[in-house]
Amino acid sequence: MDAKSIQQSSTILRHSKSNRIKIKPFSKSTLVLRVTLAVMAILTVLSFATINFQTIDFWSGLVDTVANFQTMFTNPQLNHFSFWEGFYAVLITMGLAFLTTLFGAALGLFFGLLSAENLSNKRVSNVIKGFVAFIRAVPTVLWVLIFAVAAGLGSVAAVIGMTFHSAGYLIKAYSESFEELDEGVIEALRASGASWWQIVVQAVIPTSLSYLVSWTFMRFEINFSVAVAMGAAAGAGGIGYNMFMASSFYFDLNEIGAITYYILAFAVLLEVIAIRFKTNINGN
Repeated sequence: MDAKSIQQSSTILRHSKSNRIKIKPFSKSTLVLRVTLAVMAILTVLSFATINFQTIDFWSGLVDTVANFQTMFTNPQLNHFSFWEGFYAVLITMGLAFLTTLFGAALGLFFGLLSAENLSNKRVSNVIKGFVAFIRAVPTVLWVLIFAVAAGLGSVAAVIGMTFHSAGYLIKAYSESFEELDEGVIEALRASGASWWQIVVQAVIPTSLSYLVSWTFMRFEINFSVAVAMGAAAGAGGIGYNMFMASSFYFDLNEIGAITYYILAFAVLLEVIAIRFKTNINGN
């Protein structure tokens, strides 16, 4: 091996040593995570081990399931409402999702700015983040049922409960987007005498707009799915109520399949609109 090859080999070796993968040291959080995963694995194994499979005929159940899916998706029919009534029901569900996303985004933007550590006081940020973590820990359906005690079952309780959870979700998402901004830009604006609102309007919002739109549309898609469930669970109406009636009251598999196609078509439409909207924003 000549001197040039030896020099190249030593250069590669030094480069590889300087770019070694740094393994995160073992810590208390790592221990808690491993113990949690181990407990979950043990509980999963125990649950399968204690289930009584003697009264279950697996193969006949599998055949019946395939037959039910075939009935639903190969022969969809509307037997208890017309096509346009179903379309109107989906629009009601869409409106419920839109309202909750709109209200949640407005609250999320305001409190997201206050909870971002680079834009707010650290104590205020920690208080908001702690409260938001509690909101997210409670499922949406429980928030809806909690507000249903005061407002009664219906669209009002569904909107308030879904807005509550949407705001908690978007506050966290927005604040993390704001915290990823270049600190040098914010410090430069502060040094030039810009006020807090001027920093937000001129630097924070324009820089984070793409992320804000992405998180908002993602939450809109989640709210659409939740609104379908709330149509039955909270009596909010819409296509979810029709799904509940077809599956529990009529037990009409053909109608369940037709309703599923309604929901799937609108979900695909939402995804296409979201992609187009985000593409236009990134292009501009």
